[in-house]
Amino acid sequence: MPPIPGSGLAKGLAVTLRTMTKKTVTAQYPDTQPELPPRSRGVIGLFEENCTVCMLCARECPDWCIYIDSHKETVPPAAPGGRERSRNVLDRFAIDFSLCMYCGICIEVCPFDALFWSPEFEYAETDIHELTHERDKLREWMWTVPEPPALDPGSEEPKEIAAARKTADKLAAQQAQQAPQAQQSEEGGTP
Repeated sequence: MPPIPGSGLAKGLAVTLRTMTKKTVTAQYPDTQPELPPRSRGVIGLFEENCTVCMLCARECPDWCIYIDSHKETVPPAAPGGRERSRNVLDRFAIDFSLCMYCGICIEVCPFDALFWSPEFEYAETDIHELTHERDKLREWMWTVPEPPALDPGSEEPKEIAAARKTADKLAAQQAQQAPQAQQSEEGGTP
């Protein structure tokens, strides 16, 4: 059976009419904030207290968009008779987001958990030179980083928490043993 002339045009117009009568699903961005997935990649936040200036993030970055400056500082000995130590002090930590390709390598290689993905995405600038954000701005973005998802109920607890709990239990047991001995010495020493 040959097709009726103009049937394709009629089907196309029917689709157009159906679409025109439906409500739009477009969210008008500045007025309506988008619902982002829980661990979306926006910008990189810096937790400065954890940064030891090891420079791994800057060395592994394929775009060379991380700039770090530091100096060495001498720390006095922790105990009398000990030797002085030197440590790196962070002077500048900046990321040029005009070069960054958001691959996340810097976050993955950081051994001290100083870099995190923040869901912030509204950092547009009118000048490309202003897309280099210093550590103050990166620290502000750190506080928008969501907490990591909870572990599965059946999984074992992280090694760090298990070690900390074991140490805390040992200290509590030592203190519990010392408390009765201290009471006995107090009772026996008082007339």
